[in-house]
Amino acid sequence: MSILGDKWKKVEDFFSENFQVETPMDLDIVLFLIGVQELGFGAQEFKKDDKLNLMHIAVCRILSPFGYYAFVDKDNQGWPHYELIKPLPVLKPNEQTLLMKEAVIQYMEEEGYI
Repeated sequence: MSILGDKWKKVEDFFSENFQVETPMDLDIVLFLIGVQELGFGAQEFKKDDKLNLMHIAVCRILSPFGYYAFVDKDNQGWPHYELIKPLPVLKPNEQTLLMKEAVIQYMEEEGYI
């Protein structure tokens, strides 16, 4: 298994142990859970639009260290907002997945989850 594969396994293990999510871990589930964490409201029922917004928050947050997004502020309802700093590169679907997994792994390591 590659280094990325080994580290992604740690991400899967973290979520399966802490959220009773079965592996293999779907990237969308990981992004949703990171979005919930970044929002900071705790576990609750979210509407479909809110779920998409949570995934967007996660994408912005995990790609911030790569220089693509910067945190701006939270709105009056407590939702974080980011601005695009530089356009995302045009990537093939498998390359997008690799970038997102690398960003998730970096986030999980920086936050001390893995």
